[in-house]
Amino acid sequence: MNMKKSQKRNDLIELLIVLAFIAMIFTIYVPVGIWEEEDNFRGKSRFRMKTIYGVESFFELLTDTYETDGLWAMNVVNAVRDSLTADSTYLGLQAMFLNNRDIHVDIPNGFETEYDTTFGFMKMRRDTITDTTVTIVVFSEELSRNDTVFIQGKTLNKIRMDPYFRKILSKEPVQRIEVVEYYDKYMPDSSMFFCPVTNDPYKITLEESSLKIASPITEMYKESRYIFFSFKAFNHGYIDDGARSWD
Repeated sequence: MNMKKSQKRNDLIELLIVLAFIAMIFTIYVPVGIWEEEDNFRGKSRFRMKTIYGVESFFELLTDTYETDGLWAMNVVNAVRDSLTADSTYLGLQAMFLNNRDIHVDIPNGFETEYDTTFGFMKMRRDTITDTTVTIVVFSEELSRNDTVFIQGKTLNKIRMDPYFRKILSKEPVQRIEVVEYYDKYMPDSSMFFCPVTNDPYKITLEESSLKIASPITEMYKESRYIFFSFKAFNHGYIDDGARSWD
């Protein structure tokens, strides 16, 4: 009988140890996950504010004024980019009719490039390029004799027009790795104008010629997580006349 009681007591102790271990893991890793979530939302919110400021900057470039209605500014800026995609000569003073409204814009040369680099992420990729190495004979004035030269296959037709070209000795296919920089572009949409935490619109204010984009969170925002923990979000900052509060 005593052995049975002892075994039950040991089993209970082992169960308590396992439960304590699980609780310890829970209290260590759950807060870390919540902190990462808070950081993620903070970064996303600040990215959206930077996007709004970019939209407003392009709107000011086109119209010489900022716009407190951020969605209208976005529609104008995106419409200009779409028009340039359809017609690259769509430049200078233009009259647009958009969302039942008339607006005049002055589109500078290079607008589409600046737009794509502002609303895009610089990335790199490695492309495998298949080419042909051609060995040719050309006359060298410097050496006063024929010389052997290696060229890329794509330049062969041009070289053959040269009066110093003599003949082709060989062609050999080759592959090389080329590092290419490019922009992964995106087009701002209406979601950019709302805080990802509260879904409230960002504050766009104008004082004289100064533009300010600010987080709508004015007091600590809190959500319950797993009964014992909380997700917390504080004010994510602002951009005032181009200066970011978090830099």
